[in-house]
Amino acid sequence: MSGEDRPPDTAAEGAAPDETPDLYGAFPRLTGQQIAFLSEHGTRRSVAAGEAVIREGDRGTDFLVVLSGTIAITEHHGTPDERVLRVHGPGRFIGELALLRGQAAFYAAHAREAGEVLAVPVDRLRVLVARAPVLGNLILRAYLGRRALLVGAGAGFRILGSRYSPDTRRLREFAARNHLPHRWIDLEADEEAETLLRRVSVGPEETPIVIWREHQVLRNPGNAELARLIGLSPSAGTRGHCDLLVVGSGPAGIAAAVHGSSDGLGTTLVDAFATGGQAGTSSLIENYFGLPAGISGSELAERGVLQARMFGTRVSVPAEATSLEPDEGHYRVTFADGGETTCRTVVLATGARYRRLEVPGIERLEGANVYYAATVHEARQCGADPVVVVGGGNSAGQASLFLAERVPRVYLLIRGSYLGSRMSRYLVDQIERHPRVTVALDTEIREVRGDDALRAVVVEHRRTGERRVLNACSLFVFIGAEPRTAWLSGAVALDDRGFVLTGAEAEARAAAGVWEGQGRRCLSLETSLPGVFAAGDVRSGSVKRVTSAAGEGAMAVHHVHDHLGHTTADLTRPSGDPTHQSTPHTHPLHTTGGEGR
Repeated sequence: MSGEDRPPDTAAEGAAPDETPDLYGAFPRLTGQQIAFLSEHGTRRSVAAGEAVIREGDRGTDFLVVLSGTIAITEHHGTPDERVLRVHGPGRFIGELALLRGQAAFYAAHAREAGEVLAVPVDRLRVLVARAPVLGNLILRAYLGRRALLVGAGAGFRILGSRYSPDTRRLREFAARNHLPHRWIDLEADEEAETLLRRVSVGPEETPIVIWREHQVLRNPGNAELARLIGLSPSAGTRGHCDLLVVGSGPAGIAAAVHGSSDGLGTTLVDAFATGGQAGTSSLIENYFGLPAGISGSELAERGVLQARMFGTRVSVPAEATSLEPDEGHYRVTFADGGETTCRTVVLATGARYRRLEVPGIERLEGANVYYAATVHEARQCGADPVVVVGGGNSAGQASLFLAERVPRVYLLIRGSYLGSRMSRYLVDQIERHPRVTVALDTEIREVRGDDALRAVVVEHRRTGERRVLNACSLFVFIGAEPRTAWLSGAVALDDRGFVLTGAEAEARAAAGVWEGQGRRCLSLETSLPGVFAAGDVRSGSVKRVTSAAGEGAMAVHHVHDHLGHTTADLTRPSGDPTHQSTPHTHPLHTTGGEGR
């Protein structure tokens, strides 16, 4: 009987007197039955007062439950900047997303008094939560909440640099999009910047820097270097071989990875910047099937990536694909860091990027007060001043509503004459009712004003030519997207806008001889190369919605099986890599009975 099959009960011991209260649902207490269930698969061990159970920077291997005593979670332990983040008593468990991701810990944990903990190997935990989904959901919700609290508290590593530096903005955006706990210290405005620079013996001209665990200082690191430091990504050149390579980790790519790995395919998921894609910048998605209360794009992506990892998907971020070419019946994809992957099949899910707004003066403000995403990270920079949102699609509508809960006025500028021409009705209704959202139709920005920061925008009515000035501290731009396909030019057939052609159109544009001897026609999501598929926003003619992108990702894997059923090619794998072993696929039903797709 699993721990969730028994009736509810409370933990054997109650809350400790100084325990952090569970105000946000991030610190639940396990029931006695759940602890008994986990105890069957773990080891109890005593801890002495002051003993470290987690060290900042270590990669955890055990899921820890407090059985007696109390555990304090701290950052910068043993330094002048040490602070206690929270305290856990009996029945609470330790850890956050870093444990499931294989990342370095962003905090330390020490026993405040002698006690006992239960240690369950994290690899074993992944198996157990599949058997006990209620317990698994409890842990996942808590870990997602704890990561959000860590990010909000400014825990983790520190980025010290100028607000005017493009590299500072790059590092901040990379950390924010990957939900990495960190704190930005403004070189110009933060009083502690000079003291901290002296402490680590770095001059202002050497910034931006990343400070990790006090004694590790990276001078203007690349995104990949920062990712390796905290365990976000494997080192360059280690991607090797796989059955299925998914390039791009938006909803389409994540769905393909989940279905591919759950079907037994050795699956690798890569992304040039961060998981979530364009959807990851959405503050709230309210029309996703099965989630009536809505969900942020970043949480949806995080849940999907964790699900893919649980099924065995290997995730590598950042990993920028630079070329795709046939290689003796398989495909070889190379990356900007010098690594490469050889794979039997490929799903292209690189999505699209928002177009830049081209108006005088905007270049110097991009990354400072001009944004192409609206998440908590960007919202924190707005303060208590009005903001401007440009765009007429769902992303602009979602951003307007999200920001309207945090700033006194949102000006939504739309080039067209009708709010609902490209926006879902549920968003239109909410925007029209919201007292802090002002919609300006037939309106375009002609100029931005401000030297070191945005102060105002000059807008023009397209019909009358009338211009006016809107005072605003931030500008959010959502004006359409361009496909991320520059690296595919010459490899697969693209339409006149650069989106990937699939199906009959792709077959008609394929190079001579490519489809001869295949014994079948080009599948609906297949590109001009057999075994290479496209899903989501990058595909020509796709519906630009999160739900349809996820559906296409799942359908692409169905096509992968169809393709593998027509080829006898196999891929030799290095020994000792059980995660990426091939399994015979003569037909999709022979692997999962079709339920997973």
